[in-house]
Amino acid sequence: MNLFVKFWSMENKQTSSTSSRVFKSSLKLAGATLISRILGLVREQVQAAVFGASGLTDAFNVAYRIPNMLRDLFAEGAFSPAFVPVFMEAKIEGSNVARRLLWSVFLLLLVLTIIIGILMVIFANEIVSQIAPKFLEDPAKFQITVTLLRIMSPFLSLVSIAALFMGALNAIKIFFVPALAPASYNVVMILAILCLPPVFAKHGIMGIYALGLGAVVGGFLQIVVQIPLIIKKSLGPLGPVKIISPYTKKIAGRMGLAFVGVSASQVNIFINTLLATGTVVGAVSWMTYAFRLFQFPLGILGVSIGGSNLVHFSDAWKAGKRSEALTLLKSSYLLSLFTICWALTMLYTMSIPTVHLIFERGAFLRSDTLAVSELLKYYLWCLPCYGLFKIFSPTFYSIDKPQVPVFISLFSIFVNIVVCLTFVPRYGYTILAMGVSISIIVNTLLQIVFLTRYLDLPKIFFLDLKLLKIALAVAFAGTLTHYLTLNYFSYETIFINKLITFVVIGCLGSLSYFLILFFTGEGKFLRKMVKRK
Repeated sequence: MNLFVKFWSMENKQTSSTSSRVFKSSLKLAGATLISRILGLVREQVQAAVFGASGLTDAFNVAYRIPNMLRDLFAEGAFSPAFVPVFMEAKIEGSNVARRLLWSVFLLLLVLTIIIGILMVIFANEIVSQIAPKFLEDPAKFQITVTLLRIMSPFLSLVSIAALFMGALNAIKIFFVPALAPASYNVVMILAILCLPPVFAKHGIMGIYALGLGAVVGGFLQIVVQIPLIIKKSLGPLGPVKIISPYTKKIAGRMGLAFVGVSASQVNIFINTLLATGTVVGAVSWMTYAFRLFQFPLGILGVSIGGSNLVHFSDAWKAGKRSEALTLLKSSYLLSLFTICWALTMLYTMSIPTVHLIFERGAFLRSDTLAVSELLKYYLWCLPCYGLFKIFSPTFYSIDKPQVPVFISLFSIFVNIVVCLTFVPRYGYTILAMGVSISIIVNTLLQIVFLTRYLDLPKIFFLDLKLLKIALAVAFAGTLTHYLTLNYFSYETIFINKLITFVVIGCLGSLSYFLILFFTGEGKFLRKMVKRK
């Protein structure tokens, strides 16, 4: 109890400045990510209108899932928590040491990912037959998937290097431009979908291959847009470069553990793809569209806050400022819940109108809207926990406990497999989304338990009164938004009327959420988030 009182006193003194730093960095990340995510939704709209939820899009989504899963594990999820803390250690030793480390890791990543890309080309048939065995029953779909996988084999190398540059720039507190880099990928994909299929058709090439080519060019542009800042901030190539060094060994070792530690969600998705291909035509595409919508608030809010916390927490922890680091962790935890629970409330209660407005046109039918909406609701169960996962998982690497997320992730994978194999045959593909949610919730709860133990925190560190206020705001705003959507949103009127009604309902629901927080005394906390140091 004395420890809690001491911490609470310390927190009140430091929250303003530390929360402000996390908030401002998160805001920069979120702003850039918002632009990228909006373009991503436009890309999904264009793709849905041109290709719909068909066998062709199933082929692309299965083929894309392989390099994309490796990207999330190898380039982003596993790389950032392994690289950023070690890069900061190198910075303490000297700027040139950190610079050489950057380019040593560049060569290491390039060699490794090129090898993986070559293996994907050679064993494309075997890979597709393993992840989508039902495609073997349709030789044409199977061959299209194999060809798309081979086209996209360079994608992993390109986005891995882009993630490396992003990590280095984030470590020196540059967030906006690196977070904006993925927007170039979405722009290229949109242009590819709109412009290339007619050109391909004239040469007897299927239009779906435009997606594969667009992915590769888009990945390359993510590197290009960051190079000017890399050079400007004196992070350009500097020799001698050593692929094998104490720092690269440390990063490689942590990446090995991080690879497993953050793999739970990706393995869950992989298992879902495997099982979904054996259900109904369109299931893989429905899941993909639903997961994209799920990732929209997660990418803007969860990933932004998690990325900001990784940099600031690591900086404070490596400098021996324990109390400041813990305050940063608590602030990030609460900020994540405040914002993500708002997004959860709005997206859950307005799921059908959201899918309808974004996707329902062209080849995308009303039945597709209902299927995607149902899956989205199951995914949303774990949205708050997924946001916390993005904060907690990298924290273990900053405190030199990288083995903990490994065991937690393995257990959560087991939970997902049990849920899916037990209930999918009886209840269908919707259980696949539920399995992901259950496993992420289990993962995050276990992370809380072990963080409390290893950081020697009070047992009620994460049980803040603010959680009850958030729950009250969710209940009130959710009820209001559901009522307004049910009674005032019309699917039969013209698009502009639907859009205006949607925006008004969303604004009223959002206003009610934050007003409840304000009237329950959380206005002060929210103001501290934006208060200058």
